[in-house]
Amino acid sequence: MAVNPVFITPSCCSVITNRLTQMASSLIHKATYEADNSLDSSLREAFQLLEPQLRPPFPLTIPAEAKYLNLNRAILYGILSEPHLAKVHIKHLHGIIIDGYHFFTNLLCRLVDELYSKLVENVKLQLLYVTSEMIHVSAIGIDSLLVALLRQIHGGDFTEANLWLCSEMVNLFMGKWEFLLEEQPLVLSSALYVFLRVLSDHCRVCLNSKFKSLKQKETEFCIRVFRDQFHLCFKIGRDVIRLLQDLVHVPEFQDIWKDLLLRTDVSQLYQSRTCSTYFLLRITPEMEAHLRFLLTQVKLGSQTRYQIWFRRKFLDVPEKETVVIDIIRFICCAHHPSNDIIHSNVIQRWAVIGWLLKCCTKNHVEANVKLALFYDWLFFKEDVDNIMNIEPAILLMVNSMPKYLHMTQNLLEFLFLVVDHYDIERKDLILKGVLSALDVLDRKGVVQSFDVLTTCDMISPFLREKLVKMLSCKNVSGFNHLQPVFLQ
Repeated sequence: MAVNPVFITPSCCSVITNRLTQMASSLIHKATYEADNSLDSSLREAFQLLEPQLRPPFPLTIPAEAKYLNLNRAILYGILSEPHLAKVHIKHLHGIIIDGYHFFTNLLCRLVDELYSKLVENVKLQLLYVTSEMIHVSAIGIDSLLVALLRQIHGGDFTEANLWLCSEMVNLFMGKWEFLLEEQPLVLSSALYVFLRVLSDHCRVCLNSKFKSLKQKETEFCIRVFRDQFHLCFKIGRDVIRLLQDLVHVPEFQDIWKDLLLRTDVSQLYQSRTCSTYFLLRITPEMEAHLRFLLTQVKLGSQTRYQIWFRRKFLDVPEKETVVIDIIRFICCAHHPSNDIIHSNVIQRWAVIGWLLKCCTKNHVEANVKLALFYDWLFFKEDVDNIMNIEPAILLMVNSMPKYLHMTQNLLEFLFLVVDHYDIERKDLILKGVLSALDVLDRKGVVQSFDVLTTCDMISPFLREKLVKMLSCKNVSGFNHLQPVFLQ
């Protein structure tokens, strides 16, 4: 029986190619209306092109640069999409590496920063596996990869996926403790900052036994850093105290707090400014991008729809309100606009902070948000601190009048409250910090005059009197040596 030959036309080739593309395991969840992601596509295309070369036996020759980079992409795709062959792909990777894994680790960082929230669940598992392997071989850039993963832990998020990432990351840090301590100690201080922060959220809720196990693991990690590597806590600076004080109700941290007061010159730690990189740890790259867009591109008066979108996207449930604390620290300490932006009609930082304060519905969250706003005021030293960190609070108080007078009064009241009660034993240090902040804001012309606050009849006479006394103390020569008794 004769068999008719089958001719494959160019259009058929195109169909076959498209089907082969679809057959490759997808790394991300993607809606039908979404365009292809360039990073995902580049990894998949490299895998499809080089797949025959990803099976042993592997050639012993060193590939040219272009092929080397593409081979890195293909191997990464293979590790993520073929768990059953992951060890084979890892061995292949070890055999070809000529740059200390720099390009490969950079691919992983991009994957985490750009696509983590869209990754398929099995791919996330593989991502943590390959991260562990990169730690094992001391890959160049492993510190950046670990930081990228820490940034994907969301504050106030009690979904299973987020709690899983918390658990996997704390397991990773505990499991690789010795290596990280020797090779990347600053990453341990970054992890301490993150887990202290999320613990304050986790300790406010009571869920199932699995959740209790996570809290215990996070607690054990933080305690281990404090007990065994106390010098790493100092790397964080003054904000480590702010975070630790939010956990003093947890029995394990009560002893840590007592030891801190006994073994440490807390005044020295108060006066150590926290580097802005720590504040980025609690802001996801996606959130950071939207905040920077809001603060550099959106005109004042046109911000409402962007703020509504941001709130629905990142603050959609009451539990996520605690993220506002992190956002305030980010805006004050990690986003310093240029002079062009400051003098333009773009919405200013103080206005965004005022809006975020209104988003708070829980008293303890609002109090911590205000503390985040004023924290650098309390220990301000002109030769150490940046005036941009303290600028938003004073501008919010001044510019809220008279339309939002309650905002001004609430902030003034809170400022006096923390001066008097935040740390009674070091009240003089805190008063010196606030006086220094007011002095710099005055001398640098951030506000033309404090009269708008001291002469407004709508502000409580009690608050105006305290402010006048504080400002008069600021104007006295040698005010740094004054005691805070006049504020009683």
